[in-house]
Amino acid sequence: MGSRSALPLFVVVALAALFAMTYAASARQRATAQPRVEPAQPLPASTFVPPQPKPVHRVRGLHRIAVVDGSVPLRARPNGRVLARAGASTEFGGQRVLGVAARHGAWLGVVATEMPNGRLAWVNRRNPALHLRRTAYSLHADLSGRWLELRRHGHRIRRITVAVGRPGSETPTGRFAVTDKLNGRSFGSYYGCCVLALNGHQPKLPAGWSGGDRLAIHGTNSPGTIGAAASAGCLRAGDADLEVLMRRVPVGTPVFIRN
Repeated sequence: MGSRSALPLFVVVALAALFAMTYAASARQRATAQPRVEPAQPLPASTFVPPQPKPVHRVRGLHRIAVVDGSVPLRARPNGRVLARAGASTEFGGQRVLGVAARHGAWLGVVATEMPNGRLAWVNRRNPALHLRRTAYSLHADLSGRWLELRRHGHRIRRITVAVGRPGSETPTGRFAVTDKLNGRSFGSYYGCCVLALNGHQPKLPAGWSGGDRLAIHGTNSPGTIGAAASAGCLRAGDADLEVLMRRVPVGTPVFIRN
């Protein structure tokens, strides 16, 4: 029986290497094969929605107030220079409560008697001498209409007629807050039964006026002036209406006055 001639050794080695390489490549392709995925395309500008921060929970119709239980620095701006210090008591001896009108991070913009009308002081909400609360009440005055509304959760529950500042001593407009609830007769019969003192100031005092520059909502011993431009800048109302406000409105309640 005749013998078959053998392939040269280097040819056998080359074929074996080629076969091994082909098998390995095929195995890798099978192991890593994935469905074809189209590359991500950017959204059109009109539909792109950037990542949003965690929403802050807000309760409709509630206003923040800050009860002061110690000494709190009042700053010109967040982390700015100290303009004054708010103590735990008002000048009338009541609990000091600041109305909160703005927020910037850990800083609260508050209305305070130490500041001029329309300018906020800033306090750090993490100060242990501050305790945040909420009130559902707010007061809204319209000087041209000569009325004052008591609102709860933003809804009117009572509207009363008031006297406003006379020409030359017009009632200032802006955002204020109730600082004290006082017995009017302790200060004189012309204040009626009750006084809701505000943090605001009257920059246009009548000549010879000696009653101080603090704004207030108070009663009167001249009920005929209610509904007229007759005061030195304060809002005057009847005793029956003031007694309702004294019962319902907590210290720190925001007061909005517009023309």
